[in-house]
Amino acid sequence: MSGSGFDNFNTDFYQTSYSIDDQTQSYGGGTYSKQYGGYEYSQQSGYIPPEMMAQQQPYTGQIFQPAPAYTPSSPQSFYGSSFEDEPPLLEELGINFDHIWQKTLTVLHPLKEADGSIMNETDLAGPMVFCLAFGATLLLAGKIQFGYVYGISAIGCLGMFCLLNLMSMTGVSFGCVASVLGYCLLPMIILSSFAIVFSLQGMMGVILAAGIIGWCSFSASKIFISALAMEGQQLLVAYPCALLYGVFALISVF
Repeated sequence: MSGSGFDNFNTDFYQTSYSIDDQTQSYGGGTYSKQYGGYEYSQQSGYIPPEMMAQQQPYTGQIFQPAPAYTPSSPQSFYGSSFEDEPPLLEELGINFDHIWQKTLTVLHPLKEADGSIMNETDLAGPMVFCLAFGATLLLAGKIQFGYVYGISAIGCLGMFCLLNLMSMTGVSFGCVASVLGYCLLPMIILSSFAIVFSLQGMMGVILAAGIIGWCSFSASKIFISALAMEGQQLLVAYPCALLYGVFALISVF
């Protein structure tokens, strides 16, 4: 009795109108089918924001020719308003022909007052030219003395550099000393040029050499006094300068 009653109870429990094969459910405008176990997108419907519609617009640009995102500026923005505003190349290198000419005139005119601001510059263009000219005139006179010219110049500049730093209160750079001594070598070129024409190993040669030595040493001492504000010490500065230029005069005469 009890077993037949339990069977009737199970039969009544499963007898229903529910069908698992045809069951579909709706989710937010679409249907989900349990038969295929997926979401049917073809039946999807609903509100789409206009922002999403704007993103789906086709690309209207050209292939391999994108619109420029950065517009390069002109070269003038990097180098200034104009290339004409830039200083000349020689001025950037420290070669000023106006100052070279003024220094040359100061040496050629011993009584002319020297400009200390110009003479205190480190300008080696003029001294290099004068050293080459001095060696060239010696070569024309039959004397190959380029090594002696540059060697004595270097030793003399080093000695004057040490001496002037001991004597002056402000001090001086090695380039300034070399520049002044090189410019004041110009009268010595005149002496070596005379040696091409006639011999200087006589009384006239000795007198001419002594005058050139005094000219060079006086011009150099005048420039040093003006540039370093060493008033009243010109004779003390002129003496070592005369010794240096005396060596160059001996090379020119003998």
